[in-house]
Amino acid sequence: MARTPSTMLQLGTPAPDFTLLEPASGQLIHRSDFANKPLLIIFSCNHCPYVLHILEQFVSFASSFKDKGLATVMINSNDVDNYPADSPEKMIQLSQQYGFTFPYLYDETQQTAHAYQAACTPDLFLFDQQHQLVYRGQFDGSRPANDIPVNGQDLITATEALLNNQPLPDQQRPSLGCNIKWKTGNEPAYF
Repeated sequence: MARTPSTMLQLGTPAPDFTLLEPASGQLIHRSDFANKPLLIIFSCNHCPYVLHILEQFVSFASSFKDKGLATVMINSNDVDNYPADSPEKMIQLSQQYGFTFPYLYDETQQTAHAYQAACTPDLFLFDQQHQLVYRGQFDGSRPANDIPVNGQDLITATEALLNNQPLPDQQRPSLGCNIKWKTGNEPAYF
């Protein structure tokens, strides 16, 4: 587990397309399924302590903002051959355990993680209705064992600004978490 910050993809970047399997439903989910809606993409996994640290609050955030028009998608891009705790079967268990109200998708080829320049779990990307990037970075300042409460304040501030047509925060802090577990030979060049 290497502590890895997010790459802070350039604001204004269009959301790359994806078509990924949702193991819980067996359905393919496309980025275009969320056309004309603000869209939050979070790269995540099943076992990362940084993810598990925020997961209960994140699920609550996603549920409350779903009612305000925000679509949320969680994506697992980890190499499940070397990290079986991140398998699609375990993804289903995690989504049921925490009551996900959003799709949890499996990026088996890791192409979607590459397209978004995702680096860590959790890695968050908030897009406006035209799917232009307006926020990327941390959920909040809490990390395992730093004694800062998990409240999602950074993401809440950005999302409320987006939904209320207000300026987004100028200062956006990188997320920090476990590195995405890349398949051998599939490591990104953007580090």
